[in-house]
Amino acid sequence: MNDPFTISALFHAMRPPTRLRADHSALPQPPRVQGAGSLTSAFPVTAFATASIGRAALALAGYVGARFGHQPMVSVDRRLASFWFGTSLRAEGWQVPDVRDPVTGDYRTRDGWIRLHTNAPHHQAAALSALNVGADHEKVAQAIADWQANDLEEAIIQAGGCAAMMRSPQEWAQHPQGKSVKAEPLFHFEEGPPGSVGGNLATAERPLAGIKVLDMTRVWAGPVSTRFLAGYGAQVLRIDPPFWTEPGMVPEVTLGKRCAMLDFREAQQLEQARVLLAQADVFVHGYRSDVLDRLGLGAQARQTIRPGLIDVCLDAYGWTGPWNRRRGFDSLVQMSNGIAWAGMQHFGADKPTPLPVQALDQASGYLMAAAALQGLTQRLHSATGSIYRLSLARTGELLVSQSHEETGTPDDHGSQEKLEPETPADYAPETEHTDWGPAKRLKPPCKVEGVPMKWDYPASALRSSLAQWETPRH
Repeated sequence: MNDPFTISALFHAMRPPTRLRADHSALPQPPRVQGAGSLTSAFPVTAFATASIGRAALALAGYVGARFGHQPMVSVDRRLASFWFGTSLRAEGWQVPDVRDPVTGDYRTRDGWIRLHTNAPHHQAAALSALNVGADHEKVAQAIADWQANDLEEAIIQAGGCAAMMRSPQEWAQHPQGKSVKAEPLFHFEEGPPGSVGGNLATAERPLAGIKVLDMTRVWAGPVSTRFLAGYGAQVLRIDPPFWTEPGMVPEVTLGKRCAMLDFREAQQLEQARVLLAQADVFVHGYRSDVLDRLGLGAQARQTIRPGLIDVCLDAYGWTGPWNRRRGFDSLVQMSNGIAWAGMQHFGADKPTPLPVQALDQASGYLMAAAALQGLTQRLHSATGSIYRLSLARTGELLVSQSHEETGTPDDHGSQEKLEPETPADYAPETEHTDWGPAKRLKPPCKVEGVPMKWDYPASALRSSLAQWETPRH
């Protein structure tokens, strides 16, 4: 099954302006799709997974072609793509911790539903301060039952927390932020100043060897993008503050990376971030623009520090409109933009029904990787840097667009072939010796001819390495 509508949408959405392309030829053909089965969802999530992973693989193939003169063929396995959109790691003799706090979840309000996202301590404190209750699920539910959903959403946001009321697709379409997101491109693109090309250790088999990727992302989307880049030889250095923790995510997403710590509240450590940035080829981050501006690391400052930088950034709710600096996560965006409502209607459920996996995060991650690779390819031709901006909400807009326009409800995908449970045959043969114990990974979800996806490091704990680039190994 080729899922042509979603593949085509993603395939053409990243096409750079004609004046920035090395030639005016047509884009290569979409990847060959293999495998069978679909995740059960109100929306075509497996098609979305296949297309976004395929788009990243195509971008890699384009980079290989530009660097070595031969563009390899690409294929994607829709079954493995479905699994990778969940998790790829299978622990052996240990368990990845489930660290969701007792407050995160969906709650009934007086007039609908709201979701609180309180896994981070400061987000939990903000929500509880707005509700004036302690961290007890039942007490939180009782307090929320007396609120109007919109009023509580605004109160928590104003307190510095993260929450989203459930809206229908029609309500989101009429909302000022929904209108802004729909008008945005999937990728905001700006050309940067010229600079050095980098990647002088590249080979046809490890095409990203020598490319330095500075990763300042959290949770899913950004870490997924840099995990993909690391799989083809990029040197990825992830930076976290001393207080950040996400134990349920780290074993999944730090594969192939070195993880270090910098405290930007300390002037010397902030300066070290500038040193690292000056030597980077790619900077991937999820900070709100106002945060980096306050640190002296705004968009123009970054291009001055490292001319030729490929700058890829993600936010939750888009780069225009009244919510352009609002905090958010995949599950909150699904509440805001009608996905959770549509799932509830589709399955006849009595509560919000989101996608079966964090598909907005995952798809955005692969699209961020594709953006980085497209930027690297363009830099080979023009020696110029580039800035790409994406958002979870705009990624969601692409998925939601595959619905009946007249009703705002999704097409029926129940007739698609069922995704059979995974088996040991789906795992790569090697054992990964993570910092927590041995594990298996799923086989790669895509293949780029002659360019194996493999990682130089197993998954490692946050802050386990020094905040410095490695000395190149020849």
